[in-house]
Amino acid sequence: MSYLPQKFDFPKTEEEICGKWATESTFKTQDRLGEERGDEEYTFYDGPPFATGLPHYGHILAGTIKDVVTRYAVMTGKRVERRAGWDCHGLPVEYEIDQKLNITHRDQVLEMGIDKYNATCRSIVTRYTKEWESTVTRLGRWIDFENDYKTMDPSFMESVWWVFKQLFNKNLVYQGYKVMPFSTACGTPLSNFEAGLNYKDVRDPAVVVQFPLLDDLTTSFIAWTTTPWTLPSNIALCVHDTMEYVKILDVKSGKFFILAKGRISQLYPIMNNKKKWKPEMAKDLYEIKDNYTGKDLVGKKYQPMFDFFKDDVNAAEYWRVLSDNYVTDDAGTGIVHQAPAFGEDDYRVCLKHGVIQKGGDLPCPVDSNGLFTDEIPPVKGLHVKDADTKLIALIKAKDRLVQKDNLDHSYPFCWRSDTPLIYKAVPSWFVRVEDIRDKIVANNAKTYWVPNNVKEGRFHNWLKDARDWAVSRNRFWGTPIPIWASEDMSEVICIGSIDELAELSGVRVDDLHRETIDDITIPSKKNPGTVLKRIDEVFDCWFESGSMPYAQKHYPFENKEKFEKSFPANFIAEGLDQTRGWFYTLMVLSTALFDKPAFQNLIVNGMVLASNGKKMSKRLKNYPDPVVVINKHGADALRMYLINSPVVRAESLKFQESGVLGVVKEVFLPWYNAFRFLLQNVERRNATGNTFVPSVEKVSASTNPTDVWISAATQGLIKYVHEEMGAYRLYTVMPALVLYVTQLTNWYVRLNRDRLKGMEDDDADAETGLQVLYNVLLDVTITMAPFTPFITEYFYQHLRKMQPSYVEAANGGGSSNPVLPGKSDSVHYLTLPTYDSSRLNQDALDAMKILQSVVELGRNVREKREINLKTPVGNVAVILHNPSANAIKALTGPLKNYILSELNAWDLTVVPNEEVHEWVKMSLVPDFKVLGKKFGKKMKVAKDIITKMSHAEALASIEKGSLEVEGVTINTKTEIVSKLAFSRDGDNWESASSADGGCVVAVDCTQDEAILSSGMARELITYIQKLRKSAKLEMQDVIEAFFDEDATGVAEKAVAMNVSLFRTKFKGSVPLPKRFAPKWSVVLGSDVVEIGGSKVEVSICRPAIAVKDGLDADACAFLGTVDPLSTETGVKMQCSIDGVGHSMKEGEDFWLNTVSKLEATKTLSWL
Repeated sequence: MSYLPQKFDFPKTEEEICGKWATESTFKTQDRLGEERGDEEYTFYDGPPFATGLPHYGHILAGTIKDVVTRYAVMTGKRVERRAGWDCHGLPVEYEIDQKLNITHRDQVLEMGIDKYNATCRSIVTRYTKEWESTVTRLGRWIDFENDYKTMDPSFMESVWWVFKQLFNKNLVYQGYKVMPFSTACGTPLSNFEAGLNYKDVRDPAVVVQFPLLDDLTTSFIAWTTTPWTLPSNIALCVHDTMEYVKILDVKSGKFFILAKGRISQLYPIMNNKKKWKPEMAKDLYEIKDNYTGKDLVGKKYQPMFDFFKDDVNAAEYWRVLSDNYVTDDAGTGIVHQAPAFGEDDYRVCLKHGVIQKGGDLPCPVDSNGLFTDEIPPVKGLHVKDADTKLIALIKAKDRLVQKDNLDHSYPFCWRSDTPLIYKAVPSWFVRVEDIRDKIVANNAKTYWVPNNVKEGRFHNWLKDARDWAVSRNRFWGTPIPIWASEDMSEVICIGSIDELAELSGVRVDDLHRETIDDITIPSKKNPGTVLKRIDEVFDCWFESGSMPYAQKHYPFENKEKFEKSFPANFIAEGLDQTRGWFYTLMVLSTALFDKPAFQNLIVNGMVLASNGKKMSKRLKNYPDPVVVINKHGADALRMYLINSPVVRAESLKFQESGVLGVVKEVFLPWYNAFRFLLQNVERRNATGNTFVPSVEKVSASTNPTDVWISAATQGLIKYVHEEMGAYRLYTVMPALVLYVTQLTNWYVRLNRDRLKGMEDDDADAETGLQVLYNVLLDVTITMAPFTPFITEYFYQHLRKMQPSYVEAANGGGSSNPVLPGKSDSVHYLTLPTYDSSRLNQDALDAMKILQSVVELGRNVREKREINLKTPVGNVAVILHNPSANAIKALTGPLKNYILSELNAWDLTVVPNEEVHEWVKMSLVPDFKVLGKKFGKKMKVAKDIITKMSHAEALASIEKGSLEVEGVTINTKTEIVSKLAFSRDGDNWESASSADGGCVVAVDCTQDEAILSSGMARELITYIQKLRKSAKLEMQDVIEAFFDEDATGVAEKAVAMNVSLFRTKFKGSVPLPKRFAPKWSVVLGSDVVEIGGSKVEVSICRPAIAVKDGLDADACAFLGTVDPLSTETGVKMQCSIDGVGHSMKEGEDFWLNTVSKLEATKTLSWL
């Protein structure tokens, strides 16, 4: 184990572990072991990504969350199918193919043939699956790529058909209209994504027109629009219920207008010029004749601008005032004209108020090329954009034009044809979400979300206002909607399977894409001799994603019983953007099919942004390549950085590569060093013949306070991880894990370093310490395995070798049940430890917390006085506010020596309660947020009274729990902050207080000769240790140390006054003046250093025999070749040199080291 490198290469080690997992099929074996045990099924759905692009940080984040949760589930006795899936259909693929083939018009696809177009689409959908697999695997995520599903698989598509047929049979499907961005040049609707690809600055006409009230033709509603071409289709006006409206007399024209009070400036632009406008000018422009709220105007009828649709079936509902909250007063007149065929909000509002009917016709006098139809004779055949001028002239001729202007604004253009888009109602197939909305809301209430505010807020609000879902798209590469209908739509049937299609059409297919099924006809049952043809549309790919729970299993055609037992899923996770995407479609379809939620538990992650807070952009290159980050710092570090951030609770994260490096430096390296330290000392122990065998019994039996503490902390961590992971709160787990590693490495190992090294001459205690360190490292390694799978695997492979069960790993035992630490070949086969309640110990945790506070405050005091930690201090006084008896007992008992050692102090005083007033003054500070409301203007008076209380008064009020000030009762536990401040006289004292004021540490900083010499002695110890390290010596290697100095003799004096300190540190050895070093001593290292202001040469030497003064030179030469480490005490030696015999005895003629010689001969009085 001594081969463990001091500098650990995390990325390289991770790659080696990846290779090991692949070679040993570790993921498959983990799954097999669970199956053999009959572990309970835990269902996880992985939302399918598109494989037409490479994975980014959003995918890595979501993938890490999914991996952590599913690994945790497996390691707590569950069996999880983790199956990769791919979203293959839809716009991202078609968009790329259209660019590749330079397709700008739908007709071009029809000319080349849907079969050729779809074949080209099919060729790219799995282009990056290997890159995905490589990155995801390197990240440490375990997911089955071999048994993946694709939304273009016939089995998947068939289940999508089945889902749709169930909705159709439940009368949840109808044909209606959806207002969409529409390219008149291409004659096709576009997605919102496409509409956002090509914005340009344009100038459009902006007009204000009037609509006279039927009950008062002298008064008109006025509305502003930048699309005059939509006015022939106007069938309603919309106001805001609570907005203020006014009836004004326009002084110039003598006409009466109704508009929003806050929008009068639309008619009189001078009002917007703050320099020129004065309120008294208003009387020359207008007079306010009446006031209303929007609600007062609802239902009023008005005279239509044009009467082209007066004979419509629904005309009785037309040309009236409606209300909706989407109306604002930031532009226009506060009254919005409604043309439902050409505006998404217009359509929604008119539908809500019954002006138009769901699934019914609506005025839409524009064809697919953007030309007006015969329904509008004055502009028949004109493109809508070209018709504006003529329509404005017609409106003016009717005396309906109030104002004409131009508006410069940003407007969407078709990315294919580079022509302006319009919004247009397109025939679409809908799912009746509104009919089941209450059920969807109720099912959402049955789910558990992290964070909950997304469920109760954003998602709930979206659901309660959910509208019918348009599931059809006029596309080619997608799952065809399985509706066959007669030309006049009087006969419509829905197909739910390949078998049903074969039965009704006589044609059996093995693929369900358009090129295979579009030409299949079904004989009509209503009109024999005619046929039904499939409608043109395909499914929106969100319908496929929402069908994923069923389609990935090919339900109900296969896996019926298995699916029904495991539905709904235990867990899903995706980003915040999926609240209106996948989460929504899952919930809608599961409610429609089974009246159940599709999932039980959900983690929502936020957005990963560039370091400057902007969206990550490949074009701007404003973020580091994920692969580069992983190769530089390791996947575990990236995983932990992401999980230990606000992004896991649906907030944004500004990605900083330095944060990933911080995880390596602050968590992994200290953790690795603790692990390496354990293995080095176990190896040292084993080398002496004392083989280390882990024993939980020895750990539990330890009474050492730090052992009890770290064991309690470990068990507490295990308990906490299970509680928080059971609640899917990853964001609380990771900080606890990080804190624990800090406690283990910075406190437990540091406090017990000499003890664990066996340098305190108590072998049994040293072994106990190693047992505890091994036990907690093994526990935390297994506990952290789901979070950091690589480093824990590395640690486990070393730790397992010490377990007695390790021998059982041979001949396949390591990949068999039952799983055991040691026997099992991977940490990921194991079950996470459960906490041992008998080892939980709150008193030990509390006492240790105080110790840490005392040590940190004591070091702050040293820094204030600039006292080096190597220089001891005489006394440390600790003053605590209301400490428990157990804390006092621990600090004055078993923890005392730890504090003295950490602070290099000679004595520790824990001031008893009755003497606290002699050392500190308690002061009270009011909680202004709380008490400000109670005292109001008297707060300043109350503050003065509270802060000026004496120590005794403050203490009495705290103990009582309440305080009366100015007739107001204050709760001193919740409304007052108490603090202790040092108040003892004397320049020799320096103090520091904890942030909460509950602990004060005072240090006697007197520096006498004994203290200064002890400090110099510690400096000398440090220099000797540095020389050992430079010489690459192991801890067990024995040396002798010598020093040479000038006449000041500071080094010898420091050694003389601290002999016992050196004996403890160097196992009986003491540094000696160089004049006593045997001339045959071999120097291993030396350096000139400064001690007490003097230059001192310090040397470390290989152990050498020391001889009696005056011993024969030949005998000395012989003894100089003898290895003292191989020589026994009291041994007699004989030799013959040049025929002369010599006899020498250890302890009389020579000694095994120079210290022994000087002690025996009493050469140095201080030794």
